[in-house]
Amino acid sequence: MKKFLGQIKTFANSGAKARKGMTTVLAVFFGLQVYFVRELLVAELFFGLGFAVLLVLGGLAYLVVSVCERGLEFAEAGVRVVGDSARRWFQQPRRNQ
Repeated sequence: MKKFLGQIKTFANSGAKARKGMTTVLAVFFGLQVYFVRELLVAELFFGLGFAVLLVLGGLAYLVVSVCERGLEFAEAGVRVVGDSARRWFQQPRRNQ
């Protein structure tokens, strides 16, 4: 550990050119890190937006199916009434004309 700290102290005491180069490398590294974090945040927001759109589309599909099922129930009641009256009409005795 002391050897490593000694190397760091030696590097820190070395010429300004090396320190400037290291500072530049570190600045670029942290700049890229900030850029990648931004990119990840934007990607997460886009995925969230996509899932929100899918949620809305799924909800609309559910509502349409529910309304159609309710409409079929009402139509079934109407068809039963028409069917019963048609059955009675056909079951009436006919007169020969």
